Amino acid sequence: MITRSVKRLPVENGISGWEAISRRTFPVRCLDGHVNADWLVIGAGFAGLSAARRLLDLRPDDKIVMLEASEVGKGTSGRNSGYMIDVPHNLSSSEYSSGGADSTRREMAQNRYAIEFAARAAEAYGMSRETFDPSGKINAAATARGMGLNKSFGGSLKATGENHTFLNAAEMREITGSNYYLGGLYTPGAVLIQPADYVRQFAAGLSNDIDLFERSPVTSLKRDNEIWTALTANGSVSAPKVILGVNGHVEDFGHFGGRLMHIFAYASMTAPFPADGIGRNASGGDRWALLPADAMGATVRKITSGGHSRIVIRTKYTYDTTLTLSQDRLSKMARAHRRSMDARFPGLEEIPFEHSWAGRLCLSLNHVPAFGEIDEGLFSACCENGLGTVKSTLAGVMAADLATGTVSRELEEYMDHRDPTRLPPEPFAWLGINSVIRLQELRAGREG
Repeated sequence: MITRSVKRLPVENGISGWEAISRRTFPVRCLDGHVNADWLVIGAGFAGLSAARRLLDLRPDDKIVMLEASEVGKGTSGRNSGYMIDVPHNLSSSEYSSGGADSTRREMAQNRYAIEFAARAAEAYGMSRETFDPSGKINAAATARGMGLNKSFGGSLKATGENHTFLNAAEMREITGSNYYLGGLYTPGAVLIQPADYVRQFAAGLSNDIDLFERSPVTSLKRDNEIWTALTANGSVSAPKVILGVNGHVEDFGHFGGRLMHIFAYASMTAPFPADGIGRNASGGDRWALLPADAMGATVRKITSGGHSRIVIRTKYTYDTTLTLSQDRLSKMARAHRRSMDARFPGLEEIPFEHSWAGRLCLSLNHVPAFGEIDEGLFSACCENGLGTVKSTLAGVMAADLATGTVSRELEEYMDHRDPTRLPPEPFAWLGINSVIRLQELRAGREG
């Protein structure tokens, strides 16, 4: 018998603005008692939901159970900036694409495979354009260095035959209402999602065909006679095969220890303001989405619904070994967001932030996933390397294919990577990684 106690449970730091403005359409069910299943999926984020949907395609007659520690949309999957990006996007470097043309094409093919899978789910579950919007995104540059990074990225895209458009300062001002940006690089293949709405509507659609239990964190996982059993406070689930879609928390299940970097990203969302009049003059069109030309800069989105708009800004990162952040930390980051916001949109200085929060993402030093059959019948679809919307979607689908023995070119290519490399021991990892983050933020300058 193998028994692994789960060391730590997820923690929510601040209320995500996306979750706060999201609407839930199905009731919460908690696990109470014992359930037998053919498949157990742990984690109802991008990876877990995608794995379950893929299992339904491959094994429609099997019983699938999903366990979520919190509630769908409250965890990390409902806390990101909401970009499903098809082109390279490497957060560990200031330049998004640093590989050759062949590796760039391969990464884009994988990202687009995941986006197409998500698009089919969005159509099947009736998601609106406010939830799933294939409108593309802009890499915005506020400095000469940022313009150079955009030029370099455009060259990489050109080498692979990818459509892209450079925007000048006047065009950026027309889009955003801001004089802050010198230029931009538009790519058409990204999808913008309202992340909390997306995972909630995905889960609502799946709930007709699987058993989803929320507020049911797994406290231990054991295998006996080829059957895995997950224990929760009030029940248990037994199944011969388990897929872990828990991102960085896979370490708390006893796997990939000392190999994953846990990075907190911080975001704030404004209170609603009128979409017309001063609001339009100060912030441009109804909906737009900016990524920073330098990956360590500020991600900024504007959303509009029902005659009111909001701006969401994400900037600042920290590496932490703890799960809980202090209110002082969140307040400090919100003040940094305020400075970034006011610099870009001085006409909105009187609009307060309504929500500020942190989300935990997972990176590996060599930018590879924590993926594969990590024990007999136990599969990991974790470590999304800063692009969980797409990378976790892909990992979930690939985990279902691997677990069912489904042969595909996509799985063969996805499996072609090394394991995550080991980090330096603490406290050297903490000191080194946070020092690198701080230096990169300083170098980003006005991009942040």
